[in-house]
Amino acid sequence: QAAREITRGFDEKLLGDTNTLISITSRDREMRALCKAINRELKRLRTQRLRYQQGDLELKAAMTNISHDLRTPLTAICGYLDMLQTEVEISEDGLQYLEIIRDRAGLLRSLTEELFQYSLALDAGELAIEQVDVNSVLEASLAAAYTGLTGRGIEPEVSITQERIIRPLCRAAVNRVFSNLLSNVIKYSEGDLRVTMDSSGTIVFSNHCAALSQVDVEQLFHRFYTVEAARNSTGLGLSIAQALMERMGGRLWAEYSEGCLRITVSLPKEGAKSS
Repeated sequence: QAAREITRGFDEKLLGDTNTLISITSRDREMRALCKAINRELKRLRTQRLRYQQGDLELKAAMTNISHDLRTPLTAICGYLDMLQTEVEISEDGLQYLEIIRDRAGLLRSLTEELFQYSLALDAGELAIEQVDVNSVLEASLAAAYTGLTGRGIEPEVSITQERIIRPLCRAAVNRVFSNLLSNVIKYSEGDLRVTMDSSGTIVFSNHCAALSQVDVEQLFHRFYTVEAARNSTGLGLSIAQALMERMGGRLWAEYSEGCLRITVSLPKEGAKSS
């Protein structure tokens, strides 16, 4: 009886957000000592979890503040570079140096924006959930990425169900998910892309990429992780996509087999609630 009470209580404390401790009805000295030891460890676990949560909140706040503070001066720098090129006589070498500065400033602004979007993706605020026609959002995302894909020699093969897939989603967030996944294809693909969406609402982005390894794929969604082939990247794109999809009640994961990377998006069911 006491063992069952401890087991049930332990499961409840781990799954629930509560400060209560395990209690048992048994007067057995050894079982009560065991219960006391477990409660002691539960207290320690809660303290560590609170410390982690506080640190995570502070990190998110720092990322938001830093990225926000950098955006304004970077925009000003890019503006002054434009003025400098048009209003001042500059030698040919000077123009070349100016273009390098412009390129680096644009890259820094892009990375800062990615950091800002990551902090937004993790924000605990409510998403603007509505009934979204996923077919149209996916088609629009593919159209927007088409120039970037073809610029890399990628002619996408697309198969989207004729059935309209309507799900409770944040339109801006799901657009960001698709955009980030397509940007990932542009970075890694060896020249191919296949996108499928079936009538269950499962979407698969697949492309060949021998530069990846199984270790890379297992860490693709870890924030700030990049593989050697991904230059000029914070490694946040896929982390943002996964965080947003999970906040909307869906799932996003990657698989790698025989040189082919498959990223699967599983949409929330109709009527599902999101955080």
